[in-house]
Amino acid sequence: MLTMMSTPNHTGVKISGDYFDLDELNQAFYKVIGKEDQYHGYEGSRRRILGISYEIRHAAQGDRNVEFVFNGLHEHTMKQHKFIAPDKNIYFSAEILWPELIYAAIALKDFVGLYQKRVSQSIWDIHLPVIYRFQSLVLDCLQGHIPDAEYETILKGFNQPVTVDDYAIQYVDLMNLKYIGMTKEQREKSLSTIALKLAVQDNEYQAFRKQVLAAATPGKKQIHEIEVSAEYPEDFEW
Repeated sequence: MLTMMSTPNHTGVKISGDYFDLDELNQAFYKVIGKEDQYHGYEGSRRRILGISYEIRHAAQGDRNVEFVFNGLHEHTMKQHKFIAPDKNIYFSAEILWPELIYAAIALKDFVGLYQKRVSQSIWDIHLPVIYRFQSLVLDCLQGHIPDAEYETILKGFNQPVTVDDYAIQYVDLMNLKYIGMTKEQREKSLSTIALKLAVQDNEYQAFRKQVLAAATPGKKQIHEIEVSAEYPEDFEW
């Protein structure tokens, strides 16, 4: 079963599951976000989700964290059925920065709409429930770490019909870097603010987007192709 838990220093979220849980999520990502340049204006958001997919894929390959999780098999069950088997399953996991994960959950709303409009309108589609569960797990994990009143505000923002079409995805980098640079206590206090900023695209974001567009115009680049000057630290505590 796919699970999410905030990391010890609240820097991000640990996404855990067995191989099949993680592979199922990856397959759903690939299907819903489409192929490169399939959805004009969404390539930047697509690449960000692929970044999360990359970590999940490597986790499933055993390249990140490996742990043993109790699988519900008790000693009396083994005696009853006369067999001996491990009472733990192998789970794999990877950490994703909080702002990155929140943005992915928001962006997937648009991709789900595009997928339903252009690819599959079937109510029996096997990939959409996986995406919905992923989004729900992000929100559920978020709810566990912020006050109820602030969560309700974020949930209202999340439910607004705000699109990430032509989104300045560099803003996610800005939020990530800000968040990494905080102390644990600062992250605990700022998580709801950052989540709301990503959900509602406030004045700060609009001003940032204008700056990015100004940088994109001279070379006629697409907005997602403009690189940020700041670099991520090679190592930080999760």
